[in-house]
Amino acid sequence: MYINTTGLVLRETEYKESSRILTVLTGTEGKLTVSARGAKRKGSKTASATQFLSYSQMTLYRGRDNHWTLTEAAGIELFEGLREELERLSLGAYFAEVMENVSDEDAPNPEILALGLNSLYALSENLRPAEVIKAGFELKMMALAGFEPMLEGCSVCGEMMPEKCRLDLVGGLIYCHKCGGADELTAALSSGALAAMRYILNAEPKRIFSFSLGELAMGELSRAAERYLQIQMDREFKTLEYYKKIKI
Repeated sequence: MYINTTGLVLRETEYKESSRILTVLTGTEGKLTVSARGAKRKGSKTASATQFLSYSQMTLYRGRDNHWTLTEAAGIELFEGLREELERLSLGAYFAEVMENVSDEDAPNPEILALGLNSLYALSENLRPAEVIKAGFELKMMALAGFEPMLEGCSVCGEMMPEKCRLDLVGGLIYCHKCGGADELTAALSSGALAAMRYILNAEPKRIFSFSLGELAMGELSRAAERYLQIQMDREFKTLEYYKKIKI
């Protein structure tokens, strides 16, 4: 069976001397493992379209053993800006690792793919500061994966606009400063950081990075979004650790 689809290469593994094994997130088929024979060979027409973090038009063949093989590929967006700077490339790699972990084999979720593409494009083109893109990606990705925090108001007293509150990183609830105490499984949020989180969750997909915060509130948002994703996913990300290590 042959299919034509578009896909983002989330992982690239060398196979033998001239081939690649790809993890590809497609809009129509979900996450797939694809054999790209000869993709590394000199002069290969599929070389650039099958490299890490390339978004490409692909023709795939599924054999009787249910394994997918790439027969043709042409790049749509190669995110060249990511490849010009190690810091941006490492953050893009973190985005890819998150997408790989929230996506299922053969279960399409075009919204997850769209968020990933929008985030990588914004990062590649330097459209917004990296910390804004990172926080927006993390929080919106958790919502799309079924872990959207409930930020309408304090879960105890109902206060809608607390000046200070804490996000429960496990339960996804907020508590105003009168109703909830601080511990390692909560994150402090000022009114500005809370407003930004609400904006990200409710904005149109291409507008989720269109917000601005002061330095302190941005720091709160960054810490809360990152820790919320880690706790909801119940794992650490090696790509994130590397990004932090090299971040200037």
